[in-house]
Amino acid sequence: MRASSLLTTSLLSALLPASAFLQPTLSVISTRLHSNVVGIQEDLTFSPPNTAETISEQLCADAASKMKRVMVPISSDVSDTGYVGISYIHWEGRKKNQQQSLCPLLLVHGFDSSSLEYRRLGPQLANLGIDVYCVDLLGWGYTQLDGVKSFSAQAKVDALGGFWKTVGNNAQVVVGGASLGGAAVIEFAAQNLYNPQNNENIGCVRGTVLIDAQGFVDGIGPMSFLPAPLAKLGIQVLKSTPLRETANQMSYYDPATYATEDALNVGRLHCLRDGWDEGMLSFMQSGGFRPKEKVSLISVPSLVLWGRQDGILDGKEFANKFIQTMPEAELKWVEECGHVPHLEKPVETAEYIYEFLNEERVRPERKDTGVQSVFDGLLSLLK
Repeated sequence: MRASSLLTTSLLSALLPASAFLQPTLSVISTRLHSNVVGIQEDLTFSPPNTAETISEQLCADAASKMKRVMVPISSDVSDTGYVGISYIHWEGRKKNQQQSLCPLLLVHGFDSSSLEYRRLGPQLANLGIDVYCVDLLGWGYTQLDGVKSFSAQAKVDALGGFWKTVGNNAQVVVGGASLGGAAVIEFAAQNLYNPQNNENIGCVRGTVLIDAQGFVDGIGPMSFLPAPLAKLGIQVLKSTPLRETANQMSYYDPATYATEDALNVGRLHCLRDGWDEGMLSFMQSGGFRPKEKVSLISVPSLVLWGRQDGILDGKEFANKFIQTMPEAELKWVEECGHVPHLEKPVETAEYIYEFLNEERVRPERKDTGVQSVFDGLLSLLK
């Protein structure tokens, strides 16, 4: 195969998942941190992305205005400082009267995307009373790029764990991911399954939501085997308008309505940041996520959502395979929908997720202390 053909095939297979840095000085580090809540250090060097010049969608502007970046703990193999900046958007659930407690939802975007991918789904879920945290994977979105030594798949999963420990206090959570984000969720969940009988590692993941997820294809295909010079050339093409437009058109059941210039610009905006190229090269050379052998380990309740007309990941093959492999999974089809239900059918997708989170088996379990049990007993006597 000619190098140009190999490059094009590799790029599309990466973008559509079908199958050194400068070390900050101590002064920079000190200006990067700001403690606004106990245990949370906001990154003062961060500015939300400016969408006004190229994107007209109001939901995107609203989502961007909510974006923050916090410093989360990470291995010194990833950052010498032991911290890295992770960007995220939080939509606070609008609690209804007498509404029972629901697990918060932590959502992960797809390949080389950002938390802006959930700009339509996030508000819908919040209106239903769900606390939603949409997080950027390390190296993608609007995460810290300078001073980071590795953007490997494992570094991404570790940073996701550090984020939830920092922002969510490692509380019980349902974790969701779309497309390649599903692979990240599977790897994270497999390491953090909720199990109150395990005193050493109770875990925090009460359930998972997999949206047209990549779970049975390891790695990133030919991209990981390209020589560095060709890989660097490919990375430049990866953020090009023509390739992104091709991916855009393939992602929707109704491209005339949804594969707009706005959609193209939202998906490409973060690629223009300084350091994005090096971060992508690091991820490619790491070989990508390897979720295939971990799917069967996900023993917590799981919701598999799939666009009926997904032209990228065939639901007849992959959606049903999740149901056959995961012990507590249920499947919901999203009709007249392609690869991205959260963008093409956000209302229906939100309703499915809300119904799932309301199931008794997914609700957060109360961990009573001895004092609380005595107190509850006294209250019952007084009634």
